[in-house]
Amino acid sequence: MRRMYFLVPNVDITRKIVDDLLLARVDERHIHVLARRGTPLEDMPEAGFMQKTDFLPALEQGVAVGGATGAIAGLVALALPVGGLVLGGGAVLAASLAGAGLGAWWSSMIGAGIGNRRHKDYEEAIERGEILVMVDVPKDKVQRIEAMIKEHHPEAECMGCDPTIPAFP
Repeated sequence: MRRMYFLVPNVDITRKIVDDLLLARVDERHIHVLARRGTPLEDMPEAGFMQKTDFLPALEQGVAVGGATGAIAGLVALALPVGGLVLGGGAVLAASLAGAGLGAWWSSMIGAGIGNRRHKDYEEAIERGEILVMVDVPKDKVQRIEAMIKEHHPEAECMGCDPTIPAFP
């Protein structure tokens, strides 16, 4: 799946784009609309928690950094026996898992509290009143969807794609 980004000048055009996407058989759960606070989106599919926050990227980074830190700590504990305690390879595995778990927890809590870093480029436009439409489509449909939106709504600006998105949000 690819996440496509479109900046749209107003709510009326956004509503037409969402309708066109639904007619093109894009499932509503794959369409996410993000606007300035107070903008009436009515029945359009508003961006949810996973799209608005940095939760998943922070979680991924926390697992990687925490797991690596735990593995290093386990190896240090293995190389430097403290108080005559002899540790085996299980200590390295346990420390890695504990580090990955703690890193995931801490970083995901931080990520849940901040805005999505992928949206940094669009913040000024959103504050001016433009609307960000995010569409998750299979990579073989990207060109067709982009062409359809450009043809029907030339005022909508295609901002590109993210190469991959998580499968479950």
